[in-house]
Amino acid sequence: MTTVITAAATVAAPADGPAAAVLLAGRASRECLAEARLSPDAVGLLINVGVYREHNTFEPAVAALVQKEAGINLDYLADPVPGAAFSFDLMNGACGVLNAVQVAQAMLATGSTERVLITAADVHPGGRAALDPHYPYADLGAALLLERSAGAEGGFGPVRTAGSTEPSAVAGYLPTAGMRAGGRSMITVRREAGFADQLLDLAAATAAEYARAEGLDLDRTLLVTSRPTADFAQRLAARLGLPASAALAPDAPGPGAGLPHTAAPILGYLEAVAEGLPAGVDQLLFVAAGAGPSAACVSYRPLDR
Repeated sequence: MTTVITAAATVAAPADGPAAAVLLAGRASRECLAEARLSPDAVGLLINVGVYREHNTFEPAVAALVQKEAGINLDYLADPVPGAAFSFDLMNGACGVLNAVQVAQAMLATGSTERVLITAADVHPGGRAALDPHYPYADLGAALLLERSAGAEGGFGPVRTAGSTEPSAVAGYLPTAGMRAGGRSMITVRREAGFADQLLDLAAATAAEYARAEGLDLDRTLLVTSRPTADFAQRLAARLGLPASAALAPDAPGPGAGLPHTAAPILGYLEAVAEGLPAGVDQLLFVAAGAGPSAACVSYRPLDR
């Protein structure tokens, strides 16, 4: 048995108004399920990994709100089949989607659920990332639907995670002591000098060790990376002795500036499969690095390769 991607979707923020994390994640979920031709009640577990939200909302669990917005098993007493859905938040910044894949693999392997939906949406606390030139991320939502495959070929490999004992390279926080009346619409994102090199070092070491341990042929692999900086994917490829064309880091769709954050692996996957894998390439290696500093990577072999 392996864990495979059934469908994926991304949703950009509206051009004519403020964005909302729950609405973006919910819409991406519905589009993802529509692509898979499944009803919302086919999902047994929803894991939400988005970090930044309008008005700096952190309670209650946003996953429950996304579950409601997506229409997933809203009344398990009235509709007990296929069963009550469970949802929770899992926040680890840029690595969140890959951490959620690891949890999903465990849940699917035990038969606890048939399908897991991962959602990722980040929104500026003020609702419009494009209006804040100092905020680095795009307003963006995404969803990834995973399920079990009876075959032994294809799907995800094991997820590897790593951290560093050095001080955090990137941190986003709300300085409550000085937030005043407008504080709920602001966020401070601090990036240490040299953060790009610190994240690159950790990501390259983690990916190289993963390839060695799993017997991965990097010459037959397309890197799909997070995007802490605009040139991160190309620099990572160079560190691993690969050409720049062997790495893919997506741009955020929609209006305004900003880099994709937690949704980057899903956005990258969609771009990779839409364009088709290059000749001689039959697998992906997702690599993410961000706050902590932390890094995660996992291989994925599409079933049709």
